[in-house]
Amino acid sequence: MNRAMHILVICSGNTCRSPLAAAMLSSRLAAEPALQHHTVSSAGTSAWDGSPASEGSYLVALERDLDLSTHRARMLTTDQIQRADLILTMTAAHASRVADLGGASKVATLSEYAGLDQGDVSDPYGGDVEAYRSAADIMAVLIEAIVARLRLESAR
Repeated sequence: MNRAMHILVICSGNTCRSPLAAAMLSSRLAAEPALQHHTVSSAGTSAWDGSPASEGSYLVALERDLDLSTHRARMLTTDQIQRADLILTMTAAHASRVADLGGASKVATLSEYAGLDQGDVSDPYGGDVEAYRSAADIMAVLIEAIVARLRLESAR
């Protein structure tokens, strides 16, 4: 069954990890015929609405043939939580915040949903571009496992 799913990716400021992870996940889903209909967006638990992607995330996205030039940060809202079918967070604290806002039944950390024991994805904010690359490399591994899980679930 190929029901369209909306996936919401959450971090703190919605300028580093979540926009990059959302772009990476969206790109991977677009390459999967059974998952092309899924959509991805991102938000932050303490975002400044309208802020652009951080320079580090922007540069790492370009290295991966992704474009964050139009990204603008969004503060997480209950409306976004209600509209999402699946909510993936960078940390357990982000997942707890989503649960507090009514999304407990559809939230998991990237690591949990991927079925890998990677723990929280560290925030590269304030670090050099290598910190952003490291975070992106970890997210890429988790996203591959997430896409594999979604592929299996869509075949049911």
